[in-house]
Amino acid sequence: MKGDLFSSQHMVQPAVEPGMSVENAKCLRYTVNGEMLARQGAMIAYRGNLQFERKGQGVGGMLKRAFTGEGLPLMAVRGQGEAWFAHEAQNCFIVDVEPGDQFTVNGRNVLCFDASLSYEIKTVKGSGIAGGGLFNSVFTGQGRLGLMCEGNPLVIPVSAQQPVFVDTDAVVGWTAHLQTSLHRSQSIGSMLRGGSGEAVQLMLQGEGYVVVRPSEVTPQKAEQH
Repeated sequence: MKGDLFSSQHMVQPAVEPGMSVENAKCLRYTVNGEMLARQGAMIAYRGNLQFERKGQGVGGMLKRAFTGEGLPLMAVRGQGEAWFAHEAQNCFIVDVEPGDQFTVNGRNVLCFDASLSYEIKTVKGSGIAGGGLFNSVFTGQGRLGLMCEGNPLVIPVSAQQPVFVDTDAVVGWTAHLQTSLHRSQSIGSMLRGGSGEAVQLMLQGEGYVVVRPSEVTPQKAEQH
């Protein structure tokens, strides 16, 4: 067969390392030898001897998902082989979590991760009910975490002198040692006149980084996730 479709740009090459790697801007590859975890329904192809099994969130995770409408629906992938993961052609990237690190990420942006990582669904401090029930997944341990987002993410440094304010629908995640709280940027008078549509943001203070995607979640998108 000939043509651009069969060029090296699109042709899958042999894996050069075990575990997670970037196949292209929209897809991650995972060379499995044992077990890994991925978002339910995110597998687009695989080869080898692999089994896929839905993974429960535990009682606490189920309660939080029922309350917030959000969660982290996962499946365990076990065996030996290769699998490719993607979701709605979103951009994919990898975070290396080291011992002592802590990375807080919105569940809708998680694609796959090493089984050596631990995660827990937690309330975003300072958000309260007014924040729409902001629950995120906190990853710790050592391993690779595959994330996705619409568009190319922005990584913004946060310092004690320069806190960063982010839209709650656009934030992907942030590093350890950042404190969160809600910030209201509109006056009551402006809200009574219809507002700007940007009434409340999540304020991050401390030393670290926040990752933001260049789009917001629409009500239809939130229901799909």
